[in-house]
Amino acid sequence: MIPQSFIQELLARVDIVDVVERYVPLKKAGANYQACCPFHSEKTPSFTVSPSKQFYHCFGCGAHGSAIGFLMEYSGLSYPDAIEELARHAGMAVPREEFSPEMAQQRKLAASLTEVMARAAQFYKQSLKKTPRAIDYLKGRGLTGEIAARFGIGYAPDDWQSLRETFDDYEAPALSECGLVIDAEPSEGQQKGRRYDRFRDRIMFPILDGRNHVIGFGGRVLDRGEPKYLNSPETPLFSKGRELYGLTQARNAIRDDGFVLVVEGYMDVVALAQFGVGNAVATLGTATTPEHIHKLFRQTDRIVFCFDGDRAGRKAAWRALESALPELNDGRVASFLFLPTEHDPDSFVREQGADRFRQLALSAQPLSEYLLHELQSRCDTRSAEGRARFVSEARPLVTKMPAGALRTQLMHLLAPAVGLSAQELAEALGLRLPRRSGRFNAPPPPAAPRVPPSTPARKLLCMLMQRPALGGRIGHLENIEDDPWLQAVQAVADSIEHGDIDTRHSAGFAEHFRDGPHGPLIDEAIAAAIEDPADEGALPHMFEDTLQHLRRTEISRAINHLTALSRQSPLSAEQQAELGRLLREKART
Repeated sequence: MIPQSFIQELLARVDIVDVVERYVPLKKAGANYQACCPFHSEKTPSFTVSPSKQFYHCFGCGAHGSAIGFLMEYSGLSYPDAIEELARHAGMAVPREEFSPEMAQQRKLAASLTEVMARAAQFYKQSLKKTPRAIDYLKGRGLTGEIAARFGIGYAPDDWQSLRETFDDYEAPALSECGLVIDAEPSEGQQKGRRYDRFRDRIMFPILDGRNHVIGFGGRVLDRGEPKYLNSPETPLFSKGRELYGLTQARNAIRDDGFVLVVEGYMDVVALAQFGVGNAVATLGTATTPEHIHKLFRQTDRIVFCFDGDRAGRKAAWRALESALPELNDGRVASFLFLPTEHDPDSFVREQGADRFRQLALSAQPLSEYLLHELQSRCDTRSAEGRARFVSEARPLVTKMPAGALRTQLMHLLAPAVGLSAQELAEALGLRLPRRSGRFNAPPPPAAPRVPPSTPARKLLCMLMQRPALGGRIGHLENIEDDPWLQAVQAVADSIEHGDIDTRHSAGFAEHFRDGPHGPLIDEAIAAAIEDPADEGALPHMFEDTLQHLRRTEISRAINHLTALSRQSPLSAEQQAELGRLLREKART
């Protein structure tokens, strides 16, 4: 059995254009590539390969699929053999899942560690309630009990072995494997060193995964002490290079505000939420990593990095820029907000207010401008040597970016700084700018007309396959049992929520749902997104309008049902409460 995670990684590593071109000559046609279909006889090209969706589709015969599907269809390979063939060309070894006793034991261990962390989090929350000094500290930072409860904030008592109160077996290996305790080196003549709590006299911030499980903690000292912040170590549950503090709590606000704000500390996230800026997350004592960026772009198309204006903040911003560049497909935006040196987000929002903070975030410096400014500050472009250095430092940065309009625009922005044309700069960087169409170039053949999606649910899935990252806005849909299209939309949204699929293209969804009931509908939606794509600029608004239409329809249906029941007999108290809730929700929408 081949792990699904490997299949997703494989699809992210290969390019379907390269795969198809081994067998079929392709020609560029706008954003896609075309050829005469290899699966049926035709004279006019109708076979389309989409690099952005990593999917092929024939307008004539309807054949479609991912790179894996193409090899199966064209070469007659089985599913495992097609994966093996792709992996061989990509230089990857195909792992096999064996449900061995060892694997079963690992799964059991992970479940037990999750339970241990949940018990520890509950203990810290109860300890906070019994510690006036810790409560006064949080109140002094302007936090209410409501916001503390929302983030599950707790307190680790000032005691070497306080966790003995909640764990009967304080010597259990699981406590060490979770990073909750430390085992000291044994003294001379002892077989085992003394065990003590890792977190002592600290405000505790639970770190959650996508399923709302506690996987780690951040602890802040109340008074003076070092380190100021102490994080859980790397464990089977927790890797600080992949996780973000506050993402679970911020998801709805990210969807509503249209962007995510990345800050540096736990208290920044909590304080911003306290003042109504709920779309902030924080890295966990480490630089922003590519994994962080990838996870955030699953939630939204826009990231605003907010760092202090001092030297450390500038350094952190530059590392965030380097991590963001490979993920900047057209339509994605990264920008940078530097606060005055005397402020961090916590202090700024208290002094200036949420509206002012939000205004600054929305007008943050675009990545392209920040990149240009930083390169100019490092290189004296008044001399030939300085301009050469500018080009040298720009090369590894620009070449990280995916080919597309944004990279082209960036070269047009950078070129004047070194006295070159965009074409000359591209050549110096080892890149090629796309050539503008000549006057006499024949336009690509027009796509065959397509009937628009017949239902809002089908339309929603088609838009979702055009821009999968929109799936983070869906949440939970009600009463989908009778609509297979809505069931597919919910399944896609759930897979995105759990991080099962790479949202940079649609092929991962086709393979993830290949043999399930949603597979044919998802394939059809991807094909529709290729044949009749929605306007990219209007797509988020169209998606939100369609989603709201579905929700309003469902609310009206439920209201009508309860109203009909009330005509037959009085509603129960529970039914009356539900009717009132539905009426209020309808008024809001």
